[in-house]
Amino acid sequence: MLTQWTNLRISAIALIAALLSFATVQTAAAEKLYYSTLFGTAVEGYDVVAYFTDGKPVEGSKEHSVEWKGVDWYFASDEHKKMFEAEPEKYAPQYGGYCAWAVSQGYTASTVPEAWKIVDDKLYLNYSKGVQATWEEDVPGNIQKADGNWPGIAKDLE
Repeated sequence: MLTQWTNLRISAIALIAALLSFATVQTAAAEKLYYSTLFGTAVEGYDVVAYFTDGKPVEGSKEHSVEWKGVDWYFASDEHKKMFEAEPEKYAPQYGGYCAWAVSQGYTASTVPEAWKIVDDKLYLNYSKGVQATWEEDVPGNIQKADGNWPGIAKDLE
């Protein structure tokens, strides 16, 4: 009987420790308004200016990087870095770089550099090409929903 009680207590303590650990990870993740990789880079290290100038995702480098909003932004050239520094809001992806579809549905999700679209001079990213196809079924409607959801989501991320 004592062994069962001891095992139950150990299990309960382990469960509480796991829940506290999960809460700490969630809190740490929620402190970033801009989605970043484990290494703290925005858009997986891709050059956000290149979406506008080259019309495609281009990998950036640490050599041409800048810290903005708590995240490291990489660029393919010093010229792109300077363009971003002059107008970061122009080039930074909408909804903190989180998936535009997810935000339209009221939550956040990571993104991949290959699932993107520029609409009205704003960069939108998605979780995957498949999710992007769903988002593109009603771009104006999804942007309207995401714009409405983003302030509350952003507040929770701060």
